[in-house]
Amino acid sequence: MADAAGRLTKLAEEVLGSRLPVRIRAWDRSESGPPGAPTLVIRNRRALRRLLFKPGELGLARAWVAGDIDVEGDLYEALDLLAGMIWERSAPAAGHRRAAVLRALARPEIRAAAKELLSLVGAPVPPAPPAEEARPRRGPLHTLLSDRRAISHHYDVGNDFYELVLGPSMVYSCAYWDGPDVPLEDAQRDKLDLICRKLGLKEGQRLLDVGCGWGSMVLHAAREYGVRAVGITLSEEQAAYARKRVAEAGLTDRVEIRVQDYREIHDEPFDAISSIGMAEHVGQARYAEYASTLHALLRPGGRLLNHQIARRPLPDEEAYRVDEFIDRYVFPDGELAPLGRTTGALEDAGFEVRDVEAIREHYALTLRAWVTNLERHWDRAVRLTSPGRARVWRLYMAACALSFERNRIGVNQVLAVRTPESGASGLPLRARAWRG
Repeated sequence: MADAAGRLTKLAEEVLGSRLPVRIRAWDRSESGPPGAPTLVIRNRRALRRLLFKPGELGLARAWVAGDIDVEGDLYEALDLLAGMIWERSAPAAGHRRAAVLRALARPEIRAAAKELLSLVGAPVPPAPPAEEARPRRGPLHTLLSDRRAISHHYDVGNDFYELVLGPSMVYSCAYWDGPDVPLEDAQRDKLDLICRKLGLKEGQRLLDVGCGWGSMVLHAAREYGVRAVGITLSEEQAAYARKRVAEAGLTDRVEIRVQDYREIHDEPFDAISSIGMAEHVGQARYAEYASTLHALLRPGGRLLNHQIARRPLPDEEAYRVDEFIDRYVFPDGELAPLGRTTGALEDAGFEVRDVEAIREHYALTLRAWVTNLERHWDRAVRLTSPGRARVWRLYMAACALSFERNRIGVNQVLAVRTPESGASGLPLRARAWRG
C-alpha cells in the first residue's frame, strides 16, 4: 500500500466527516496529517485487522496493548484530541456518530476505499486478543467468586509494580492536595488523615477498612489515632504485603488484615468504617446490599466514609454501558454510578448523609503523578509485569486524568452516620469542623 498514512487519513476523515486532529505514521513510513500534532503510529497491518474484526474502542485498545499502535508526542494531548471520536459516547452523540458512519459507508468512493484497505490488511482472520485481556464474564455479576476473580485480575500483578506506580505511600486512591507541587506522599498522607478526622476516630475505637489495599489506611489510623483496625481485601498479594507492613510497624496487636469479602464479616459492631475506592467494584445490582451490610456492621452513632468515583447522570440511564477498555483490561465488572444514586442508596439503607465533598481535581493530579512514576521507571515496570500491562496502565491513567480534568467523571467523599433513635448524630455543630 503506497502512502498508507495518506489513504488511512482520507478514509478516516470521510467516515468521520471531519479533519483528523492527529498525525498518522504508517508501517511503510508514510505520514499524513497536521504538522506538529501528536502522531498516531500504526506499526503494522495487524492493527487494521484488529479494527476490522472489532471496530471501535475495544479494537483500538487491543492494538494499543499489543503494541500495534503507539503515540509519539504528548499522550495527554493526543487522547484529548481523539476523545470526541472514541471515549465521549453519550447516547445521542453515539447515535448521531453511528448514523454518520453508515451514511459515509453508503457512498461509492468510501466503499471503494474500504475495499482497498480490506484487501491489504493481511490474513483475513482476527488476531488473538493480548494476554492481558480478561475473559468476558459468564453468569451473574458480583458473586463472591466472580468478585474475587475480578479483583485478582487487577491487583495481583505484583506488589513491586505497584510500588513503582504508587510510590512509598502505597495508596491506590485519590490523594488530597494543597497544590500541584506538593509531593504525592504528603498528599496521600493528608487524604488518610482527613478521612480519620471525618470519622472522628479516637483511641480504643474499632475501625473497619473495606478494600484495605496494601494497608495504608489501617496503619495510619492505628499509629496516629490509636484505634484497633480490621482491613479486608480480596487480593492475596495485597494482604501479604499489608501484613508485612503491619508487623514491621509493630502494630500486630492493633491491626488485623483479612482476605475477606465485606459480605462475610460477622464480628460487628464497628465504631467507624472507611471504604476508599472500593465501592466502584460493587456494581449497581449489589449496591443496596453493600449499603445495608455496612449499616448493619456499624454501632448506632457509627460513621461511614465512602470515597467513590462517580459518573455524570445520563438523560436515559438505561443507555449506560461499561467502558470496554476498562472492563477488559483494568477493572472487570466495575461500574460507576452518579452521586445522587449513591447517596440515595445509603439513605435507603438507613444512613443519614451528613457531608459530601467533591474532589475530582485532586484525582487528576494524583493520576498524573502516577503516570510520571510509571514513565520514569518504564523499563523496570515492563520487566516486572509485561509490556502490555505497562501500556494498559499508562493509557488508563492518562485517559482518566483527562476525564477528571474535563468533568466527565468525579470523585466524592460521602460521610454518613448510623444515627441512633435518639437523633444524636455525634457530629460537630459547625460544618466540617474536622478541618481543624
